[in-house]
Amino acid sequence: MAIPQDVANTIVDPRAYADGRRVDEAFKWLRANAPLDVAQPEGFDPFWVVTRHKDILEIERQNELFHNGDRATVVTTVEADLKVRQMTGGSPHLVRSLVQMDNPDHMNYRRLTQSWFMPQNLRQLEGRIREIARSFVDRMAAHGDRCDFARDVAFLYPLHVIMEVLGVPESDEPRMLKLTQELFGSADPELNRTGEAVMDADAGVDTIQSVVMDFMNYFNAMTEDRRARPRNDLASVIANGQIEGAPLGHLEAMSYYIIAATAGHDTTSSTTAAALWALAENPDQLSKLKADPALIPGLIEESIRWATPVKHFMRTATADAEVGGRKIAKGDWIFLSYPSGNRDEAVFDDPFSFRIDRSPNKHVAFGYGAHVCLGQHLARMEMRILWEELFARLDSVELDGEPKRMAAAFVCGPKSVPVRFKMN
Repeated sequence: MAIPQDVANTIVDPRAYADGRRVDEAFKWLRANAPLDVAQPEGFDPFWVVTRHKDILEIERQNELFHNGDRATVVTTVEADLKVRQMTGGSPHLVRSLVQMDNPDHMNYRRLTQSWFMPQNLRQLEGRIREIARSFVDRMAAHGDRCDFARDVAFLYPLHVIMEVLGVPESDEPRMLKLTQELFGSADPELNRTGEAVMDADAGVDTIQSVVMDFMNYFNAMTEDRRARPRNDLASVIANGQIEGAPLGHLEAMSYYIIAATAGHDTTSSTTAAALWALAENPDQLSKLKADPALIPGLIEESIRWATPVKHFMRTATADAEVGGRKIAKGDWIFLSYPSGNRDEAVFDDPFSFRIDRSPNKHVAFGYGAHVCLGQHLARMEMRILWEELFARLDSVELDGEPKRMAAAFVCGPKSVPVRFKMN
């Protein structure tokens, strides 16, 4: 059977993700009744919706059979897809980062910066990241006994870390945060450029393209600077990098900067904000952490599962295939739902409870296989250091108002987490 229209419409509705409960209920229904089936929301081409943990892994592990770049990598309307192809001369992508690439390009471009994000290299940054984390804990304390943890701490701390790694000056960080929120929050009236709650497809694509152009103009100037005066930063690696003996293409270089400057902090920010929100609602879990800081790695994995900031990616079948007993045809478009995989009752006991001692915790929030998140080790390190510094001083925390999530169906997390707290 095809997925019911109301369920199909819900899983692509940015407002359903802002609500949280609506989208959780839709995926819970799908896991029980149609775990791998076809949806056709109004205005969209039909696509398979993959909701089970094991099926997501099965598809992600076969990156030659299921491509990232053949069609749009994020679910998009027929009208928006047409508009993008008109703008790009036929490509379904406004940017061409690692996310939109398949091999051999994917491996070649990934290799360019991979060593920067390996644990042995990141250890050299630990002292500096701890200084930054401590300064944000001090900043939180300076608010007195209440703050908006998302806006005052969680958005700004990972932003500062990745901008330092990338080589963006601190004075430009507010601009980078605003552009990131405009890009990922293009459907959210509080974050996008238009102030409109729902834009038609044309306006949506135009708005996203204008944000992409602002990023490109910024990083174009940075490329020229780093080619003339290379430094020990990620921007210099991208500006002077070569793939098979030739410099990176302009679109690919600009896209590399953009993914580092957006995904490099936004997903960590979302997870950090969601973690403190969950701890404010589960004070017993905070008590456990304060009594035993060795539980911090468990908190990190559970908060990544809990938040799952990247909500989906699309894949395209390159040949006829069978997954989960269903026959998928060559050219079919496939929606991988990471939040659904991370609430799969077959894998996670009591999946709708926040438990820092959950073990094992084989979440799929970072993806799996060849496209697994390049920055996962940096994200874990940033969160570990922040929690080590904060929990040494935080006595208690509770919500001080209603938290809010961003309206977005692709990358989405809390946009406001007002808290009242006591620190020593």
